[in-house]
Amino acid sequence: MIKKTIRGIIPIFTAVFIPASAGAADLMLAQEYKDQEIAGWAMSEKLDGVRAYWDGKHLMSRQGYAFAPPKGFTAQFPPYPLDGELYSGRGQFEQISAAVRSSSGDWRGIRLHVFDVPKAQGNLYQRLAVATQWLKTHPNAQITIIPQIKVRDRQHAMDFLKQIEAQGGEGVMLRQPESRYSGGRSSQLLKLKSQYDDECTVTRHYEGKGRNAGRLGAVGCKNRHGEFRIGSGFKDKDRDNPPKIGTLITYRYRGFTQKGTPKFATFVRVRTDR
Repeated sequence: MIKKTIRGIIPIFTAVFIPASAGAADLMLAQEYKDQEIAGWAMSEKLDGVRAYWDGKHLMSRQGYAFAPPKGFTAQFPPYPLDGELYSGRGQFEQISAAVRSSSGDWRGIRLHVFDVPKAQGNLYQRLAVATQWLKTHPNAQITIIPQIKVRDRQHAMDFLKQIEAQGGEGVMLRQPESRYSGGRSSQLLKLKSQYDDECTVTRHYEGKGRNAGRLGAVGCKNRHGEFRIGSGFKDKDRDNPPKIGTLITYRYRGFTQKGTPKFATFVRVRTDR
């Protein structure tokens, strides 16, 4: 039941390599595709796994937390950074997330699917070639290089998106292959999807009405776009036990309102891979 005591908003105040730094990596993050010119770019399937960064010694989450893979999982990883996704297959996010956030999780089938080699020199293809060369002499490494396809034009990318979605995939990633790897949101890395997703922090619980009286109706959420409500996408179990205030959640949306907040925001899941 939603208690009155928590209904107020609570703010939640190269190949030559450069030595990898300790702690959380400054990862390259995608912006949305909004009809940018992408002819000549590289495209690949957007994998619905858990983002992971290998710093040359440790496998870390996007937030800088160390994963605890099974003994030997990283034994044949290279001594330089890799950026990728812990992934086993389409529609397996919950299983992947549960496995990698536990010290005794089942990692069978999970591999690090690599989409960039951050500290390598050269363009995207040259950077990935460094990892490809490593795999020639370390074929048992739990690593897969994500294939990159050269984009002919916008329609080529849209056709590829339809193909991926028809097969149960999430979307497409677009990369400017001549750009260097750089941390933060980048206009050189775009995500193309029918629906987009993002993350926000729960700041408030709103009590429901009608059949949802006495339990969750919506959550207040906050991220770089501001404060907004999410009221759809919740199952009965979510409404009876809503995401705690301060929790990071994933939501889907379709564009933005005139105020700049996400339009038609829908709850997807609580982020547990932190």
